[in-house]
Amino acid sequence: MNHTYLPSDYLPILIQLGAAIGFVVMTMILTHRLGPKRRSKVKDDTWECGIESQGDARAPISIKYFLTAILFVLFDVEIIFMYPWAVNFGKEKLGWAGYWEMLLFMGLLLIGFYYVIKKGVLKWEQ
Repeated sequence: MNHTYLPSDYLPILIQLGAAIGFVVMTMILTHRLGPKRRSKVKDDTWECGIESQGDARAPISIKYFLTAILFVLFDVEIIFMYPWAVNFGKEKLGWAGYWEMLLFMGLLLIGFYYVIKKGVLKWEQ
């Protein structure tokens, strides 16, 4: 098949892109013009809270924080995969094959969760 795309085919996309960019630009201009103007030495300082900085900003952070965050993302992605499965399973599109595939998926995730618990990743104080 030979497809020829005309410039008019892209017109709706260009209109939507122009509307989105226009909205962003107009919102920025209006908030700058209509927003409150509060000028002070403290407000113009690097930190707006008014508290002087103390120490180094590069303080070491526990690896437990990052491990917990990664686990949160992992189980969040699990839910992302489970929702469409549940919607399609309810309509009986997947059948028993879809059921067993999800059971395998959940089993592998639970094995990983069991491993994480055994390693003590979720224990903050050791």
